[in-house]
Amino acid sequence: MYAMTAAHRTLPFGTEVRVHDLDDGRDVSVRINDRGPFVNGRIIDLSYAAAKAMGMLGAGTAMVRLEILNPTVLEAPGIFAVQVGAFRERSNADRLRDRIAERFQPVIIQSFDRGDGFYHRVRVGQESSESAARELARQLVEAGLATETYVVRLN
Repeated sequence: MYAMTAAHRTLPFGTEVRVHDLDDGRDVSVRINDRGPFVNGRIIDLSYAAAKAMGMLGAGTAMVRLEILNPTVLEAPGIFAVQVGAFRERSNADRLRDRIAERFQPVIIQSFDRGDGFYHRVRVGQESSESAARELARQLVEAGLATETYVVRLN
């Protein structure tokens, strides 16, 4: 929270990114250390410290451009999955997992403490490319097993 860090769905952990605010020209450098944001239309979630440095605490969001500062990190192979839900109640995550597991494998539940309580993320697949994970997301929606999907890097 107080480090210059950020969450991104697919950039490898350790990627250094300069975030440029397209409206006021401010920028800040951060290191990717978490996954997210899981809100459609958002590409990065800055830590409190980074958001404060950008002057974004009041607004909460801004139009930004990302610049990768250490592109060699991107050359590392990745494993990708599709996140199809996040629940406070583990039983809801279990029900969704069981429903999806009838047609798709693997389906895992990742539990984590968000700071305001535990959440349980349901993730499907272990794909070797982001494009394969996007295709899996399409199949999950087409099968009626998911409405909102997010491709995430597992490693």
